[in-house]
Amino acid sequence: MSRAVLPEGALDATDRAAINLLQEGVAIGPDPFAAPAAALGIPVEELLRRIARLREIGAITRFGPFYDAAALGGAFCLCAMEVPAAKFGEVMTLVNAHPEVAHNYERNHRLNMWFVLAAVAPEGIEQVAREIERETGMCVLRFPKLEEFFIGFRMQL
Repeated sequence: MSRAVLPEGALDATDRAAINLLQEGVAIGPDPFAAPAAALGIPVEELLRRIARLREIGAITRFGPFYDAAALGGAFCLCAMEVPAAKFGEVMTLVNAHPEVAHNYERNHRLNMWFVLAAVAPEGIEQVAREIERETGMCVLRFPKLEEFFIGFRMQL
């Protein structure tokens, strides 16, 4: 999994403002994108096209709600794997094929693949981790959440 490097000029000022604004959330309602579009001074249709384009070019990896699986009776678990560089892309594809994988990223470390599993029930974490181990032939280290910290991370562009 390589980090996307966008060509210079891929994002204009409105793209950057949209990313900054949308990190604060979108209100649930009959027209959820009306307020952000108005704040940006663009039509809703243009905002939606921009969001789709930002995903297509890799400027954002996902756009959608963030559910607290634990509050809904499910579970989260941070996982790590040691994946040979020559097999990284193949293993990443296998791991990412599981809908329970919230995100997956490469680290410059012996444990070079990290991902989060989110399951509708706590036992789902173990089930999916075992499936990934069977599919890849590699160990999935599990780091279950012991305590939650909310840091409110935002990336201002």
